[in-house]
Amino acid sequence: MFDPELLRTFLTVERAGGFTAAGKILGLRQSTVSGHIARLEKAAGRSLLRRDTRNLALTADGVAMVGFARAILAANGRAEQFFSDSTLTGLLRFGASDDLVASDLPEVLLEFRRNHPGIDLELTVGLSETLKTRMAAGELDMVFGKRLPGESHGELIWRDRLVWAGPPGGTIPGDPVPLVTYPPPSLTRRIALQALERDGRVWRITCVSDSLLGLRAAALAGLGYIVHSETLLPDGLVKIDDPTLPALGDLEFVLLHRRTRLSGPEQALRDAITANAHRLHGS
Repeated sequence: MFDPELLRTFLTVERAGGFTAAGKILGLRQSTVSGHIARLEKAAGRSLLRRDTRNLALTADGVAMVGFARAILAANGRAEQFFSDSTLTGLLRFGASDDLVASDLPEVLLEFRRNHPGIDLELTVGLSETLKTRMAAGELDMVFGKRLPGESHGELIWRDRLVWAGPPGGTIPGDPVPLVTYPPPSLTRRIALQALERDGRVWRITCVSDSLLGLRAAALAGLGYIVHSETLLPDGLVKIDDPTLPALGDLEFVLLHRRTRLSGPEQALRDAITANAHRLHGS
């Protein structure tokens, strides 16, 4: 009943927040994206998106369609894999940021390896900017990491709100604000320091760690607070609602590819990640 191509376009519009942004991700004209949505709405017999000159939002039927579309595309992918005559092989060097590895990404990668036993997956975990540099040097084939709003590199998978976080019941003390952070060139570190300086707040770094496990331990020990994506907060940490702290804005999670034309293994991993994006950020 529902064309997978139309469903992919619909999910991309929902994820990107608009037709123009979705067209850039898919490599389609805005008119083509609009046509896909119109055809899907006709097939469903329902309005899926509420539009005005500035905003785009899901209707109640659109929210339901998101779940159905993900399930249909996932089942379609499994069927294609089952009936495929070819077996993908080769080395795939994949980089992922530390906070993503703490999500459901390991489970998605496990399923990927079960579906593609001929692919030799090599995983590197680190800071997004470091992984991006390594990919540019030819050391990685794909990177799943973060970028700042307004940057254009990579394929947008989702965007998330940045929040101040700490242990339950904690409150930010007066100046200086204690920070638990990754080392440079961490994007969340850069955003936090710029936001504090913009508001004229005094800060001090109480812990620096290369791993999210270390940051979580330091925050739980009361050494300071971290800046983190809201939907990927480590266990035991909660958002701190303190109106004296500056707003942090959003961060975007993206897939970066070393090659313009993806290899078979790279395309398979890209499809696995996009199909499971809702699992990875808990929506």
